[in-house]
Amino acid sequence: MIPSHFTKTLLKTLNPKPIRFFHSSPSPSRIHKLISSQSDPLVAYEIFHLSSKTHPNFHHSYSTIQTLILKLPHSRHFSLMNSLLSSLKHDRRYTLTPSLFTHIIRIYGETNSPEKALKTFYTMLEFDVKPRPKQLNVILEILVSERRYLRPAFELFKSVNRYGVCPNVESYNILMRAFCLNGDLSVAYQLFGEMSKRDVMPNVESYRILMQGLCRKSQVNRAVELLEDMLNKGFVPDGLIYTTVKSQVNRVVELLEDMLNKVFVPDGLIYTTVLNSLCRKKKLREVYKVLCRMKVKGCDLDIVHYNTVLEDMDANGCLPNLVSYQTLVGGLCSQGLYDEAKSYIDLMVSKGFSPHVSVWHVLVNGLCGVGKVDAACSVLEGDDGGSPKPNDFNT
Repeated sequence: MIPSHFTKTLLKTLNPKPIRFFHSSPSPSRIHKLISSQSDPLVAYEIFHLSSKTHPNFHHSYSTIQTLILKLPHSRHFSLMNSLLSSLKHDRRYTLTPSLFTHIIRIYGETNSPEKALKTFYTMLEFDVKPRPKQLNVILEILVSERRYLRPAFELFKSVNRYGVCPNVESYNILMRAFCLNGDLSVAYQLFGEMSKRDVMPNVESYRILMQGLCRKSQVNRAVELLEDMLNKGFVPDGLIYTTVKSQVNRVVELLEDMLNKVFVPDGLIYTTVLNSLCRKKKLREVYKVLCRMKVKGCDLDIVHYNTVLEDMDANGCLPNLVSYQTLVGGLCSQGLYDEAKSYIDLMVSKGFSPHVSVWHVLVNGLCGVGKVDAACSVLEGDDGGSPKPNDFNT
């Protein structure tokens, strides 16, 4: 109930000349202006009711109703707002819009009232207002911000189709992010797979959310597989995606270094897993460092490790083929890592592998290309059995 001491002030506000006020109905635009200008929502509320009470034939504009509805909850007068909404439920003169409910939902979010935000979704249905993905997403964002409302958010998401609401990619991303942060990667993956079934195209953010979730669980290989899938489908990763994957690659190398420093020698499977992960990410410098560390620690480098780095092996002789060598050496040279490329070839030669002359060609051309002619000559003049003969080159 509004305090009655406002009445005199309100009558004066509505019309400085009371006698004239009772003989003529105020215009809807004037009432709207008066209500909009009030800093006290209770005064605005009494203006609203008093203008209708003193002039039975007066009808407020929809803009006035919306303004008052949004004023009341900002001052925590939710009961008055709901009372006003209820009075409009069967009033056919007004058609409430989805945007009004969007504002109400956001206000509940700002006041940390997720249950009321969720209830507003069903209130819309009572008013025959069809919710849109926008309203769904606003509610989902509010619900998932608190862990205990994650499941209710998921239940709402799964049920909205019966109300004619089709979740969009943002809806899926909101829930995927929430489940990833909650450690429920299986549910996030389920949502990601469901998008294609629902004809919803994932976007860059969808992939980034899953990759970040995988990296938090140290599932780097799966994150890289997802990155490859993303590239194959024509998406262009943003800088944050590369930063996420790169940071995890560096962490893997740091963990391996820590194991070695603690005199714990990782077995072949651990090394192979790390090398495979690095190669998939084209982290050639890190590959070289790991191989060198293995050699220093007395680890026996066998064909399995080379196969990890040079994945395309000859099925019969288990020797890396020309494409494999050129891929690795060419990659090192493209990064300016000529000494590493030479050391890697020397390492392979010492193990009995015979690189094709074209592999040396890549290295010598790379050295000459950056002005390291002496180093290139040193490669050609090497007295080890693996170095090429000068007449092998037609340059």
